[in-house]
Formats: sequence, structure tokens, C-alpha cells
Amino acid sequence: MNINEKWHRANRMPKNPSLEQRIKWHQEHAKYCTCRPIPEKLIIEMKKRGG
Repeated sequence: MNINEKWHRANRMPKNPSLEQRIKWHQEHAKYCTCRPIPEKLIIEMKKRGG
């Protein structure tokens, strides 16, 4: 797994993010960085929402 430091510097997770913000951040993160997978809890929530 590799970290895309440039992407991480430009796209910080908001402080105290809502569930929607967390989902959006992790979806974008998965497109540009492979340092870690989307947390299982968020994957379950995304599937509930049809994503």
C-alpha cells in the first residue's frame, strides 16, 4: 500500500465530520490513494444507501 502524500495534504478530513462527509472523503480517498481501505462500517452504510 502506498500513501499519496500530495492528495492527503490537499484533502484533509474535516474536523468532526458528519457521516456524509466521511463517506465522501473515503470515496475520493480510494480513487487517489491506497494507504488503507474504506472502513467496513462505512462500506455497510454506503451499501444501505445504494452505493
